[in-house]
Amino acid sequence: MNESVFTQPFSLFQRSTTMPIKPPLFSLLIFALPFFNVPGQFAESEPHQAAVCRFEKQYNASDHEAVFASFAAVMQEALPLLETRKFLASVKSGYGSIIEREFLRRANNTAFYKMRCERGTFVLTLTADADENVSGLFIRPYREIDSPKMERTKTGLILPFRGEWTVVWGGDTPEQNYHSAGHLSQKYAVDFIIRDENRKSYRLSGESNNDFHAFEKELIAPCNGEVVLAVDGIKDNTPGQLNPFFPTGNTVILKTENLEYLCFAHFKQHSIKVTQGQRVRQGDLLGLCGNSGNSSEPHLHFHVQNVEDMNAATGVKCYFSKIIVDGEMWSDYSPLQNDKVRNP
Repeated sequence: MNESVFTQPFSLFQRSTTMPIKPPLFSLLIFALPFFNVPGQFAESEPHQAAVCRFEKQYNASDHEAVFASFAAVMQEALPLLETRKFLASVKSGYGSIIEREFLRRANNTAFYKMRCERGTFVLTLTADADENVSGLFIRPYREIDSPKMERTKTGLILPFRGEWTVVWGGDTPEQNYHSAGHLSQKYAVDFIIRDENRKSYRLSGESNNDFHAFEKELIAPCNGEVVLAVDGIKDNTPGQLNPFFPTGNTVILKTENLEYLCFAHFKQHSIKVTQGQRVRQGDLLGLCGNSGNSSEPHLHFHVQNVEDMNAATGVKCYFSKIIVDGEMWSDYSPLQNDKVRNP
């Protein structure tokens, strides 16, 4: 198997529902691709402007086939025409036609729009390439949020694992961390894997999850906290495949005494050892590393956010109290791409 497939695992997630309900609660993830590592800009790009204008016109006309035709090939495969029709019909029945569009911001190849409709307002997140093909489309209710402002973590944290792991995505720039250009809740997210002396994350062929060094490794609580979410029933992927319809896979969210929300994604199916409402102490076992959700290989996705709801949250930059980075002790450190890290 080509090693390059597994050098930087992909995990992008946005919480979704699959039932059409009345606005302003309707929300559904269609599909999303990793953000390309190019410098982000705030201005609306011409491809985004063309793609959103086309989408608005086709959506208002209920021309579902035309919307589907604008999808990139990989998105068409992930969301067939029948599912596209059902989704768009559900949105239209809830919100009605689009009356007014407002560009909010852009992060690399993804743009965000406020869409005021006949019966409510939603935020359209649209990912488009230079040819105006749509590779990601996400709709969620628009709401004004007065959420707590957090620049960084205050709680003393240890790394959420034992042994030495490598940071494949981490840092503040798109070059270091594709999460920084994605959903606001995970803009400071870190992806960890285990590599051997040959810089490989797997042994043998890498065709099985069991070939990966990180698979089934114990994941632990970085601090004392309360479990506010525990999801355990999502199947693990075959390496190289993704599950965009259950993006976080098996998931744990811990709430700290400082009201920080620590999010862990992609656990192994049926491996989570904690339940919602449970109090845990630093070092307690949460579960085993897996490959569930929108994950291309066994790894840990970890980030901190300011509120529990991922749709409403903003990411918080995470600092660990004392860790060893490339063999050197550091205090109050936020991991960067390619760091080899472990607890003292």
